[in-house]
Amino acid sequence: MRFTVDRLDHAVLTVRDLEISASWYQRVLGMEREEYGRNNRTALRFGGQKLNLRPHDAQGWDTATHALPGGNDLCFITAITSVDIIEHLRVCGVTVVEGPVARLGAHGPITSVYCYDPDENLIEIASYQG
Repeated sequence: MRFTVDRLDHAVLTVRDLEISASWYQRVLGMEREEYGRNNRTALRFGGQKLNLRPHDAQGWDTATHALPGGNDLCFITAITSVDIIEHLRVCGVTVVEGPVARLGAHGPITSVYCYDPDENLIEIASYQG
């Protein structure tokens, strides 16, 4: 039997301020917030995946040895063009740090726009449409 991974189900982001981060992902990236499990943990759903938000000072989580806010680079795919991504970020008051630029995604060429979330994780918003 050969072991293979099918897809990423969820990722955990360590955040400085749970409310600020959850609000940003809802407002800027349109994710749906939900509470789950013990102690009402917070998740943000999008497509078939989710981000779990772990407060930096939270106890009782199994997590990476050196989980710190701002240590991630994440790429999210959207169905709109890079021009529309930039306009949406402008309306949301989010600064574009790079883009649009050509990159290679999991399924081929993408056009990417980069910004930072409230914890200074690098957020790449990309489109296969250009």
